[in-house]
Amino acid sequence: MQKEILIAGFGGQGVLFAGQVLAYAAMDSGMEVTWIPSYGPEMRGGTANCTIVIADEEIGSPLVQYPPLAIALNLPSYDKYEPLMQPGSLLVVNQSMVDRLAKRNDIVTVFIPANEMAEQIGDKKLANMIMVGALLAGLPEISLEALETALKNHLPVRHQKLLPKNFEALRKGFSIAQEQMAVRP
Repeated sequence: MQKEILIAGFGGQGVLFAGQVLAYAAMDSGMEVTWIPSYGPEMRGGTANCTIVIADEEIGSPLVQYPPLAIALNLPSYDKYEPLMQPGSLLVVNQSMVDRLAKRNDIVTVFIPANEMAEQIGDKKLANMIMVGALLAGLPEISLEALETALKNHLPVRHQKLLPKNFEALRKGFSIAQEQMAVRP
């Protein structure tokens, strides 16, 4: 088994952290992992993305060109990566920042109003965890529990007080994605 994941958005949306948490969850579960960040020189607002490869055996290449699993946190990322998705793949889109529907019908596209959901939970910075939770609905190799454990084990001590809201965000994203995926033909 080998799964390749792409997460893309603007700097400041927690793109790299979302990828790190997925990588830690897979690594802590005994899988082989690569995590490669990529970002522009801007502190906030520039492009940011990362790729994660998880496998049950040695990974031959960490490069991800045509991802079977992806998160697009903004419209430029959606426009860029939707055409590159493999047929049958899962693309989780932050509906809060995307004003168009899917152009492809050979992939599963799940739209999550992550920004609004994060504000309902009480912290707009949780949009990334909502999206990661949604991605897990199509990634059975990593459970919600494994991701929660990775957060608990790898979140800096000064942020440990945020764990309950992060867990809530993960669960809400997972639940909404499961609902959307269940009604597909």
